[in-house]
Amino acid sequence: MPRTLIEVDRSSDEPLYQQVRRAIEHGIAVGTFDPLHRLPSSRELSDELGVSRNTINLAYQELIAEGYVHSEERRGLFVNSEMRRQCHAQMRDTAPRIDWSQRIRRAPDTDVPHIEKRMDWHQYPYPFLAGQVDVTAFPSRSWLRCLRDALFHPHIYQSLQDSVGSDDPMLVEMICRHLLPARGIEAGPDEVLVTVGSQQGLDLLGRALLGPGQTVMIEDPGYLDARHIFVRAGADVRCHRVDNAGLQPPESLRGTNLLYLTPSHHHPTNVTLSIGRRRQLLQLAAESGTVVVEDDYDSEFRYQGRPTPALKALDSTGDAVYLGTFSKFLSPGLRLGYLVGPAPLVAELRRIRRYVCRHPSGHLQRALAMLIETGEYHRSLRRYRSKLMCKWEAVCEAVSRYLPWQEAAFPPGGVSLWMTGPPDLDCRRLVERAEQWGILIERGDIFFFDPERGRNHFRIGFSAVPLRSIDDGVRLLAEVADDVRSERVR
Repeated sequence: MPRTLIEVDRSSDEPLYQQVRRAIEHGIAVGTFDPLHRLPSSRELSDELGVSRNTINLAYQELIAEGYVHSEERRGLFVNSEMRRQCHAQMRDTAPRIDWSQRIRRAPDTDVPHIEKRMDWHQYPYPFLAGQVDVTAFPSRSWLRCLRDALFHPHIYQSLQDSVGSDDPMLVEMICRHLLPARGIEAGPDEVLVTVGSQQGLDLLGRALLGPGQTVMIEDPGYLDARHIFVRAGADVRCHRVDNAGLQPPESLRGTNLLYLTPSHHHPTNVTLSIGRRRQLLQLAAESGTVVVEDDYDSEFRYQGRPTPALKALDSTGDAVYLGTFSKFLSPGLRLGYLVGPAPLVAELRRIRRYVCRHPSGHLQRALAMLIETGEYHRSLRRYRSKLMCKWEAVCEAVSRYLPWQEAAFPPGGVSLWMTGPPDLDCRRLVERAEQWGILIERGDIFFFDPERGRNHFRIGFSAVPLRSIDDGVRLLAEVADDVRSERVR
């Protein structure tokens, strides 16, 4: 029998049976005891509480007499369902004593818009979303095998122990040996921190490096969640515009404490920061003592040519901070990523993380390390990249056929297309109307510091949508867009 929440105080003047009776009555009122299942028997309760069965029987007799409990022959004692509803209604009528709207501290990013996502996206016929993955591409069998093996000797200790602030050394080794070299990065174990997604890496950096009076520069348009994190850290967040070659370098970075970039595939437009600008920004950062943070969230997905080297690979000082994630390929639900940076910074972030979430799941870390070591991670990645390339080609062809607003070719990478509609297209209205037809897209205005600049922008993601649905979905989206524009004219 599962333990109940009943306790008795033997030092109290109140008789034990009355304490038991009162505890069961309260449990009935708050729903601890399910009316569909029998109550614990007198023998079970007496064993658990260490009191005589007569004490429990006296308590039950009073509850039966007052209608809280009824007895069913050969089945046992059950909660009176009518009494349960009555008690619950009485408890709901009790007014709260705390005005939470006054007690909850107002966050400094309250006025910053949020990225909204539908949790039932998979039930829509055309989920053109960038933040979800194709679940059919997940290496389920290999992952289950690694999860299982991680619970046996010698892996079980690392999987189940309290690692305090440490990471799984095997996963750190796999990151250093198999993942970072592909991006041109060399790093030792003391320069790597495993995170609960790359977003936690940003949060830890904000806690360690930022505060009131400090300045962060981000891209405009740019990653909205990063803006939230930096504003919550108390920093003054400023923007700098992006064009077809990425962030336009400012004349100077003096007075800027942190520069946040998405150079491989700019979020949300997917353009790649040119090599010349990368070197220029690193030089400006070195002159001003600015910390450069590179968010390399989906560099694996490039469909033509070779990926450009990571910004950190070009940094001769070693001061740049690199963020990687497993969310865009494996699953955002696993919440695993990593951060690479100078050893003193990583040591401090590790101390901060300890008091935020202790450490990421040891079981998931070891299973992921084993998935990489067996080679299945990279095999699955290659298969998924090929699958995404087919989707990218299909969505580019469909857009050129049904939404011929943009003459320039789309960047050959990422998991979405950044769309710039005619000036009279309202992306907010388009998103609302498209959803009514089973189409999920992301509005683009929220990524701009001035949302009005982005009213005619939106994103078409293709990672989660089935390949067979792309052409029909884009065609239907074009019809919806025409209707939205016609409504505005009328």
